Amino acid sequence: MDLYVGLLLAVLTFIASLLSIKLGLSAAIIEITLGVIAGNFLGVTQLDWVKYIAGFGGILLTFLAGAEVDVQVMRGKAKESILIGTLSFAIPFLATMLLCRYLLHWDWPPAQIAGLALSTTSLAVVYAVLVESGLTHTEIGKIIMASTFVTDFGTAAGLSLLFITPNTNTLGFGVVSVGIIALAPLVMPHFVRRYGARVIEPEIKLLFLLLLALMYFAHKGASHAILPAFVLGLALSRLFHSNPELQRKLRIVAFAFITPIFFLNGGLNISLPLLWANISLFLILLFVKLIAKFVGVYPISKFFLPREATYTTLLMSTGLTMGTISSMFGYQAGIISQAQFSVLVAVVIASAIVPTFLAQRFFHPHHALEAIGGEVDPELLESKRSNPRP
Repeated sequence: MDLYVGLLLAVLTFIASLLSIKLGLSAAIIEITLGVIAGNFLGVTQLDWVKYIAGFGGILLTFLAGAEVDVQVMRGKAKESILIGTLSFAIPFLATMLLCRYLLHWDWPPAQIAGLALSTTSLAVVYAVLVESGLTHTEIGKIIMASTFVTDFGTAAGLSLLFITPNTNTLGFGVVSVGIIALAPLVMPHFVRRYGARVIEPEIKLLFLLLLALMYFAHKGASHAILPAFVLGLALSRLFHSNPELQRKLRIVAFAFITPIFFLNGGLNISLPLLWANISLFLILLFVKLIAKFVGVYPISKFFLPREATYTTLLMSTGLTMGTISSMFGYQAGIISQAQFSVLVAVVIASAIVPTFLAQRFFHPHHALEAIGGEVDPELLESKRSNPRP
């Protein structure tokens, strides 16, 4: 069974990459979908090694999300990004949590997981769309990217703070996390300069060591490594932005095998019969997320970005990686049921597709490109379609 599962997951990973290129969709969406097919029709079950790699993949994705953030952009557009990002997190979180608790009669912990899962904005989707559209160097593009970071930071912080079960090792986890985050920006640049050209890639192995250390001490401290991994990525973001080769190598290692296992594993947990039996719940939660994002983001965007408010709102409504991570955490911790997990991940996937399509098809801010005298580079567009997930 181990060899069958391993072979089939490798086949699905390869197929997902080809479909991503052909369809121009994020590979993560396709990997989750293929995981659903494997779990429901091909007899694939979760094995311990799959769960382990998937767990590490979720932490690695969180780290990469933090590393994608441009700190200079955050500083330059601090007021706009903090307000938009905070409301983008807070309103959907509260709306979904209260709906699930008081109208759907879920217990508080599952309602909180639902609120966190549907509060997110997908940094991967937003980044890909802005690059494809040529908007990364425009004011609107910078504000949206910075706002996305604020939103995802809120989700990561909420997941850590709401579900920490302190024990005697929790303080130790905090000390280790602070130590790693403080020392990594001092040590990593020197390490990369000295060893970065080696074919055995010791700098990548050091990063993996740091993330696995966070996972280990988080487990010992009855906590989760999502927040410190996210902050560690942010702390090292300047190194990654100044060293594209390091960023490229880490992406290759991550997206070739590790993160596909995370998304495929998420799909394995989705039960189609349970999703179909709860289709009305799926539609309700999708509607609530999109409306809550509109209520939270559109008014403040209209104030700061009157011409691009709708476009900003739609991109801030997307969800994928952090929403899947939050749902997976809730399911693996026994907080939500398989039915609830199936519905939440389905909503997350739908929110990655529908708002993006509407934003690009009907509300693209072409005037922002005209203002800087730019246009979408056809070669860059084709390149990003070939690799839509950053």
